[in-house]
Amino acid sequence: MKLLFALLAVLLTLLVTHAAETAGPVVVVRDAAQLRAAVGALKPGTTLKIGPGEYPGGQSVRGVARLTVEALDAKNQPLFKGGSGGWHFSRCDGLTVRDLRVSGQRAGGLNLDDGGQSARPTRGVTLERVEVSDIGPRGNHDGIKAAGITGLTIRDCAVSGWGGQGIDLVGCHQVLITGCRFTGKPGFTATAGVQAKGGSADVTVEKCRFTNAGERALNLGGSTGMAFFRPTDAKHEAARLIARDNVIEGSLCAAAFVGVDGAEFTGNTVLFPERWVFRILQETTDARFVPSRNGLVKGNRIVFRAAQVREVVNVGGGTAPETFRFEGNQWFAEDRPAASRPRLPVAEKDGVYGRDPR
Repeated sequence: MKLLFALLAVLLTLLVTHAAETAGPVVVVRDAAQLRAAVGALKPGTTLKIGPGEYPGGQSVRGVARLTVEALDAKNQPLFKGGSGGWHFSRCDGLTVRDLRVSGQRAGGLNLDDGGQSARPTRGVTLERVEVSDIGPRGNHDGIKAAGITGLTIRDCAVSGWGGQGIDLVGCHQVLITGCRFTGKPGFTATAGVQAKGGSADVTVEKCRFTNAGERALNLGGSTGMAFFRPTDAKHEAARLIARDNVIEGSLCAAAFVGVDGAEFTGNTVLFPERWVFRILQETTDARFVPSRNGLVKGNRIVFRAAQVREVVNVGGGTAPETFRFEGNQWFAEDRPAASRPRLPVAEKDGVYGRDPR
């Protein structure tokens, strides 16, 4: 028995020693000068802790793996203000960013990419409790832009006031966006709250709140220049997308299915879209691309005003609306309950009409 305890003690010591040896350095900065010096000397595995206060935008990191950038005090988050961009992380595998605020940038708030190496995605990126605000305000300027990322989690983040997309995914795969908030502001030319395009696939957007979050709160697909697809031979703008358990209020439409091959819109609450509830569109028309198809709209609560909505489902040319399914949705026209039953491209199964689902 004594020998067993001795062996266990030796093993524990080895494990602790190994953990200490493999853990990266912890660097604490408390002002802009210290931050500038630290960013220029980052090593793989570093944890960079940033003290409270205001720092300039324009921070950039390239090729540093297993990097963590976080607030020194999560309750007193540092603010990165102004400049062209907030933070740009390029080819940073295993990156974690948490408890930062980014505001007032002209071109973009937070940028994540694969360094243009479309065949070698950046892997394993996590954003937590990051706040991005007042980006642009006019033009295609995103709150959070991710290109060529596989294994991306964006959790409990907030984006308010942006010029393009709140979160723009280009050629991203295995993505979870959960518990986030997207709030549009007057004077900002927001086109979407979340957009997934450019060959993106296996993306889930769940438990988020969208309030006047651009023309299309959810752009499930989109329109991408041919040189920017990942993979380069993708036959769709996006595939296997899931939007579930979200609350979407306002916007010209709640969700647009645009050049998508398979998307689920389930369990969401939609309140007062301004022109359409859904759109089925094809904006990328090269011969290799499939028509927008295979959408499932199921179990949603949809409250609208019949006098305001032009069409419940707007269908564009070059699409396959006959492949969509509508099941068990609750539809309520608040101003004219008798007009609650929508005109859909296919017959709905088990729909509920004219009863307020709230």
